[in-house]
Amino acid sequence: MLSKLAQLWTIRDLRAKVLFVLLMLAVFRVLAVIPVPGINLEQLRAFFGSNQFFGLLNIFSGGALSNFSIAMLGVGPYITATIIMQLLGMIFPNVKAMMYEEGEAGRARFNQYSRLLTVPLALVQGYGFMALLRSQAEGLLGPLSTLEVARNLILVTAGSVLLMWIGELITEKKIGNGVSLIIFAGIVADAPNVLRQNIATYDPSKIPSYLTFLIVSLIVIAGVVLINEAERKIPVNYAKRVRGTRMYGGVSTYLPLKVNQAGVIPIIFALSILLFPTILSQILSATKNLFMLKISLWLQAFMNDQLNYAIFYFLLVVIFTFFYTLVTFEPNEIANNLQKQGGFIPGIRPGNTTAEFLSRILYRVTLAGAIFLGVIAVLPIGVQAATHLKTLSIGGTSLLIVVSVALETMRQIESQLTMREYEGF
Repeated sequence: MLSKLAQLWTIRDLRAKVLFVLLMLAVFRVLAVIPVPGINLEQLRAFFGSNQFFGLLNIFSGGALSNFSIAMLGVGPYITATIIMQLLGMIFPNVKAMMYEEGEAGRARFNQYSRLLTVPLALVQGYGFMALLRSQAEGLLGPLSTLEVARNLILVTAGSVLLMWIGELITEKKIGNGVSLIIFAGIVADAPNVLRQNIATYDPSKIPSYLTFLIVSLIVIAGVVLINEAERKIPVNYAKRVRGTRMYGGVSTYLPLKVNQAGVIPIIFALSILLFPTILSQILSATKNLFMLKISLWLQAFMNDQLNYAIFYFLLVVIFTFFYTLVTFEPNEIANNLQKQGGFIPGIRPGNTTAEFLSRILYRVTLAGAIFLGVIAVLPIGVQAATHLKTLSIGGTSLLIVVSVALETMRQIESQLTMREYEGF
């Protein structure tokens, strides 16, 4: 890897691309520390440090949410917009055709609709976070007038749209995915603060806990790499075809089915669902109806119980892993494309039989990936219970993002280097 990075730095155009990506990430970090007016930052950071759920949401904003900065929403609205557009593809044939059948022009239209949908989603999410934080703890947000609330909403929406644009600029350089790198930068930027905090609170009696943390960290990293790279290779043969004086086909290849087909999207889905009981309990607690107050108290007690929270979180991640995998990978579509191109799986009849075979393999492979993602999601709760270290926790989701983004970025860098090695041929 070090030799690849050294080689990357010696090629002028690749060096310029890397410097541009680093500059854009630096711009993002500057935006992440500029707070919107009227915020008690010290009380806000203390609140995020004591609330695990909001701390997890803070990951996907790149640490900007804990500063209540103009980039507090991060790329969350854009990710949500993309997910909504993909879900609409399951319902409306026109959207599905735009995604899969219209080629580059269709994908460009799909991305444009996702960008337009980002703006109203950013407004809704910005207002929702402001209302939720105000209800969670008094003093976090000072008394704001209607104009001041509107000003803050415009600021955070503009910050989210700016980050979306920065992410697309980074993606165009083909040195990693821009949205993923922004989240990656936010996670990595918080590491020095965590290290400094643990050095300041060092206690020799907790050395066994520190060793446990180190061992579990290495196991998690190894597991993330293994699952992220694991795939089921289904052999595919193509029949020979004669067109004019040339013969095509007659080759053997394979269809890769990744174990972790959905990435971190199921965790984002699960976090969105987990947010609803918290918001609903706050709304019901403001009523005077005795039955509604009992429901509010029950919801608060359920979400505050670590065991219930972990079980509910785990089940949601598993369910959404299956759901998102089936949205993005359609066995019927793959089987039809193989049949049109003269491809077939050895021993399996083309058409519906191939689609059933792919579905059966997909369910088995996805089950392993879903359980892995569920374990990664609830890992911080178990590690904190085992080590009793509040300031040092295994962010399984953070590690999943960091390792996945690092692997994908290295793959793109290697492809760029390989392409330049063959330029002389």
